[in-house]
Amino acid sequence: MQIILGMINAGAFIKFISPSVISGFTSAVAILIGLSQLGNFLGISLSSQSQLYPILRDLTMNLGSVHLATFFIGILSLVVLIGGRELTTRFPFPFLVVVLGISAVVLFDLDEKGVGIVGEVPKGFPDFSFPVVDLYAMQMLVPTSLTIALIAMMESLAITKTLAAKDSPPLNVNKELRAIGFANAVGSLFSSYTVTGSFSRSAVNHRAGAVSQVSAIVTALGVLLTLAYLTPLFYYLPKTVLAAIILSAVFGLINIGTFKNMLRIKPSDGWVWLVTFVATLLVGIQWGLLIGVGFSLCILIDRISHPYIAELGLDEKSRMYRDIEHFPKAKLLPNTLIIRVDARRHFSNVDYFNRVVERKIQKARKDQAEPLDIIIDMAGVNDIDTMGIEALENLMKKYHNQEDTNFWLVQLKGGIRELLQRAEWEQRFPDAQAHNSLEKLIKEREKSVEYMI
Repeated sequence: MQIILGMINAGAFIKFISPSVISGFTSAVAILIGLSQLGNFLGISLSSQSQLYPILRDLTMNLGSVHLATFFIGILSLVVLIGGRELTTRFPFPFLVVVLGISAVVLFDLDEKGVGIVGEVPKGFPDFSFPVVDLYAMQMLVPTSLTIALIAMMESLAITKTLAAKDSPPLNVNKELRAIGFANAVGSLFSSYTVTGSFSRSAVNHRAGAVSQVSAIVTALGVLLTLAYLTPLFYYLPKTVLAAIILSAVFGLINIGTFKNMLRIKPSDGWVWLVTFVATLLVGIQWGLLIGVGFSLCILIDRISHPYIAELGLDEKSRMYRDIEHFPKAKLLPNTLIIRVDARRHFSNVDYFNRVVERKIQKARKDQAEPLDIIIDMAGVNDIDTMGIEALENLMKKYHNQEDTNFWLVQLKGGIRELLQRAEWEQRFPDAQAHNSLEKLIKEREKSVEYMI
């Protein structure tokens, strides 16, 4: 499924997953991964959980049984990893703490004193075998498989985009999808788990200084060598050392600063970050990501269906027509309502547009008893569908032929003008779109009617 998604350019849909979702998701996952390692780090028993409350509950219940020697080794490892990173990024401090941890266990028989160790690591590879193809089983598994494929895709791309944003070339989403798909296809021949991008391992890899795919080749060769010959060396490796390595790496993925920046610049982006973050912590990794994406899309749909509609006035300093909300010194022209639409016109926002325009017209009529000139500035409209044209027609029919009202459309782009021509506006409303420039229209009106500016 992932190979097919990559081949049909399904990665294009990833653009709908906003950076706010990815940042909030990776921050929450980093916390969950870090908390899940506290069992090994403290030498206590914690159940495998992917939600914040169960992890904290188990942690609170078992705090009294913390193994001090294990905790001490973990703290020392964490100090070496964090302190060493401040000194230099070139030295392999994770490798150093692994060697020191194994040495300490062997020299002082710490495994016999309760320090948890990795123990026996199975040697060699699982047996090669073709998966059993059962049509009935496949039909039963397809919905779940598709869910796993999509969630694995989004999780992998979340960590990939997070790390790629720091020091890598632009991400090729479809290539990433095909790579994950082929990895799963080959892995199935060895009865492997479904694989995807790993947050903890990717973070460790990045912290170690990896900047290219060569690091993956080196890692793979190291795993091959270890599985073939070196598994006995890892027997005495303390689990708390591995936990310290992961803890030191994943907490670098927590982007609280990004959240504050988003909240300051664009509050809606900050809310998307927060909803994704909280949902991932409380509900779990899979549903948290989906909730974040859904919330982000809801905000996007709301923005599309409620475009910004500005009322313009004349800024005497620049002699340009400005949005009076952002330029309070801009003055409204007497007997004139100038409205600018800053979005494409389509079926989802035509009702909102008409309501806002009607409200502004009614307000202008209350403020001014004389004839009213209504000018719609279409400079920000790049596209319009048939519903948008129909909505404009309804406004034109309602106001254009009234004795006390004039109605114009100005600054129409070529594509919009062509669509209006197909709708036969040149015959029905010949003078409504005769002016290309807002300034020229205003000057012509000044010549025929005395304006007070």
